[in-house]
Amino acid sequence: MATNKAEKTEKNQKSFEEALWDSANKLRGSVESSEYKHVVLSLIFLKFASDKFEARRQELIDEGKENYLEMVDFYTAKNVFYLPEESRWSYIKQHAKQDDIAIKIDTALHTVEKNNKALKGALPDNYYSRLGMQSKDLASLIDTISNIDISSDKENDIVGRVYEYFLGKFAASEGKGGGEFYTPKCIVNLIAEMIEPYKGKIYDPCCGSGGMFVQSIKFIESHHGNSKDISIYGQENTATTYKLAKMNLAIRGISGNLGDVPGNTFFKDQHPDLKADFIMANPPFNQKDWRDKAELVDDPRWAGYDTPPTGNANYAWIQHMISKLSEHGTAGFVLANGSMSTATSGEGVIRQQIIDNDLVDCMIALPGQLFYTTQIPVCLWFINRDKQAQSAASKERGFRNRKGETLFIDARNMGSMISRTHKELTTDDIKTITDTYHTWRTESDVTYEDEAGYCKSATLDEIKANDYVLTPGRYVGAAPIEDDGIPFETKMTELSQTLYGQMEESEKLDAVIRKNLGVLGYGE
Repeated sequence: MATNKAEKTEKNQKSFEEALWDSANKLRGSVESSEYKHVVLSLIFLKFASDKFEARRQELIDEGKENYLEMVDFYTAKNVFYLPEESRWSYIKQHAKQDDIAIKIDTALHTVEKNNKALKGALPDNYYSRLGMQSKDLASLIDTISNIDISSDKENDIVGRVYEYFLGKFAASEGKGGGEFYTPKCIVNLIAEMIEPYKGKIYDPCCGSGGMFVQSIKFIESHHGNSKDISIYGQENTATTYKLAKMNLAIRGISGNLGDVPGNTFFKDQHPDLKADFIMANPPFNQKDWRDKAELVDDPRWAGYDTPPTGNANYAWIQHMISKLSEHGTAGFVLANGSMSTATSGEGVIRQQIIDNDLVDCMIALPGQLFYTTQIPVCLWFINRDKQAQSAASKERGFRNRKGETLFIDARNMGSMISRTHKELTTDDIKTITDTYHTWRTESDVTYEDEAGYCKSATLDEIKANDYVLTPGRYVGAAPIEDDGIPFETKMTELSQTLYGQMEESEKLDAVIRKNLGVLGYGE
């Protein structure tokens, strides 16, 4: 029964995304394809906020508090945005077919932002009016969104999921690959379960639509922690994505510091003094020409390491995150597989410096097809500044001294196909990986053991012997072939008989072919 329910939920989720895409796709010609996601997501935000407002309004009525229905504090106290009448979805829907609907939407968003400080800088300003969309197209989109009960979404990250889906469509239609996309939920869950961000400062230097933060909060709540024990810091370069991230956090009542404005993390670091306890990130893969040769050469973030090369930003991201970690901090982040073995432009030297400083706690090779928008093979890095478990935080959580050790996990054979082209790590997959890491990391009665083809605890000397390459496959080896219990002699007899039979059949076919060639006049 549970499986059928899950399948039904997944089916509904897909139809929800597809319905939005089909409706947004009707805007082609009047709106650039790269704008679709922003047109749709701002309306989804307004619908989501309205659903929560109406639910809270009904609660007040049920409690006999009709006199307080227009008092802002009775909504904000429950992390619900107060919406004046002209900002409510019912009002937008009622006027959807009017010629000035774009102006009404802009007015609604402006009013919501003005009445809720948490939304400052989050919502588009006169966006729909400037697009010059036809009213009938907006009305069609409003009708589609009206049929979706967003308030019932308790588990999935609606804004992020739609963002991911749309980016995948845009990447395919526009021929773009790569860096700007939402991180699949299963990967975010895996990172969160690995590093367990219960309390302290959480940082994402390239936060996209904010999915890492959303899943961090969900992790804490699912483990009966207190979300008030954490502080969120992030940064995003793209202005429209920055707004989406602020919307994504605000609609869930999550307070976060994403900087005053959008900005390039390398050139406009908005958290220069931050020392984070946890870093979760999915930087743009293989970002090229991220700086000119003369720029950021002596930046303090590279202190103790060579300056990262200009042609690929992977190691710049790694070094930036290392510089942001507190003395007991842990980072988990996604990178392209090439980061584990590259020796190009001095990257191998930087990796050696990181390894010699004993910062690499765990490396995980992930299966392909996890992302909607790229087929680049990816891996997870886990960096830890307190592998010796000297800090109070490490001792409190029962970590053991892992000096000079790194855990390698090869998870490339994990995951299940959920469509013809897309794979997800299952809940069991995530549990298997995290249990392996936690058993290795922690002092407990359960003893960690290497498993050929899957995991290996390697020493610094072993990594040096492998030229400082961090690819798990180099260390875990091949999985043992399971003995089927059939004696070798029996197998050889059966195989030989099969082979002889095939050889006899081949001779018969050769004879037939020769005969037919002779009939055609091509005999020997």
